[in-house]
Amino acid sequence: MALDFFKNLIGGRPHKTKKPEQSRPIFFHNTLTSKKEQFEALRFPEVRMYNCGPTVYDYAHIGNLFSYMFADTLKRTLAYNGYEVEQVINITDVGHLVSDNDEGEDKIEKGAKREGKSAKEITETYTRSFFEDLELLNIDVHSITFPRATEHIGEQIAFIESLEQKGYTYKTSDGIYFDTSKFPKYGKLGNINLKGLVEGARVSVNAEKKNATDFALWKLSKPEDKRQQEWDSPWGVGFPGWHIECSAMSIKYLGKSFDIHTGGVDHISVHHNNEIAQSESVTGKPFVRYWMHHAHILIDSKKIAKSEGNSVYLKNIIAKGMSPLSYRYLLLTSHYRTQSNFTWEALEASQTALFKLQKHFVENLGSKNGLVNEKYKEQFLGFINDDLNTAQALALVWTFIKDESVKKEDKRATLLDFDRVLGLRLSELDSTLETMQTKYIDVASLPTHARKLVEEREAARKAKNFIVADELRQKISDLGYNLEDKPEGIKIRLHK
Repeated sequence: MALDFFKNLIGGRPHKTKKPEQSRPIFFHNTLTSKKEQFEALRFPEVRMYNCGPTVYDYAHIGNLFSYMFADTLKRTLAYNGYEVEQVINITDVGHLVSDNDEGEDKIEKGAKREGKSAKEITETYTRSFFEDLELLNIDVHSITFPRATEHIGEQIAFIESLEQKGYTYKTSDGIYFDTSKFPKYGKLGNINLKGLVEGARVSVNAEKKNATDFALWKLSKPEDKRQQEWDSPWGVGFPGWHIECSAMSIKYLGKSFDIHTGGVDHISVHHNNEIAQSESVTGKPFVRYWMHHAHILIDSKKIAKSEGNSVYLKNIIAKGMSPLSYRYLLLTSHYRTQSNFTWEALEASQTALFKLQKHFVENLGSKNGLVNEKYKEQFLGFINDDLNTAQALALVWTFIKDESVKKEDKRATLLDFDRVLGLRLSELDSTLETMQTKYIDVASLPTHARKLVEEREAARKAKNFIVADELRQKISDLGYNLEDKPEGIKIRLHK
């Protein structure tokens, strides 16, 4: 019965034959083949895309949010090329344990204990915060499907039953596991060295597992755990593993095979290889054609981690009087596969650049739209269609603005056209950005490097070493700050 239900769940769809409007080829780096390939949708003009979503036990920091900015830029690029994108981002509100080996405490349960709230209160609070963050980054949440793991327990159980009937599972004292030795191509994503995945490293010791890479499909509840989230199943009361939810929900909403799956590079070795193994074992079809992974964001050259105490959230950016779109601009200045380093100095430079871009658009280009400049559009397409080269696309925008041979109304139309991909709201002069250019900044709130220069400059000025003081003033100016000597003391603000 469960197998029949699952067959119906992942039934096929009729193919569409309409060609996309844009004929220029698009190239993406595919983790599955470790090379850049020309993109071809399975069903023209539709592109079906799944993006690994958040585990909603805490606020998403800027590194987490990079995943969805990247996915949004990818979606916008596909739409710009004439495709119709069906996008799914899952909400993990159960089953994500603290280790890759499905051991330890459930992050949702842990969050509930931390805050003295129910699991539902925790997931609702941080899901709402996640949606708010996406809107602040100009990501249209209304155009995305957000399935929750707790609302798809039946599909996950059916999926596991199907794997069980096909002989891919075994039971231990703590749950139902997938036997990776039954899937010969396990580890094909990213060409993972399975011998390197030794127990005690990425995978912890579990004496009942047949193979170090085997993973939990269903975890059995322990009476002493007193879990808030658990369900009846054919194997006993428990809860689904983290990996199974993505396969069950992506296949339900996108079909047995779909076009694109994205996530961070940290998902490649375990989570995404597990998704492939369990999905292809059930369907007998290739799961995803293009796997795309983004690099991590560093903060002051260090990995973002709560243990490091270096997490930055959008609310921190806003508290400093800065716009979240400045962070979007900053992300666009580098390639998604390149590890980027976040600093407050870099964010402030992005804020200044974005303000100048918006101000030029609003104040200098009028309100009349002309024609999109095809020469520049062709160049823009060439950059974004080359594995999302947004840095070159942004550089082209500045070149285009300075081109006096293009009429103002045509510049306006062309920049609006480019902004369909960039998502910077160029036609809206952000009051936050404008205010930041005119208000004075507290010295104590400056980034460390800038604050030290101000202190050194003040010491040089008091010592009447005016040559050094002027040199330091220039260094401060190079960081994007105007320094003013007032009777009441130093005043600082961003360059206009």
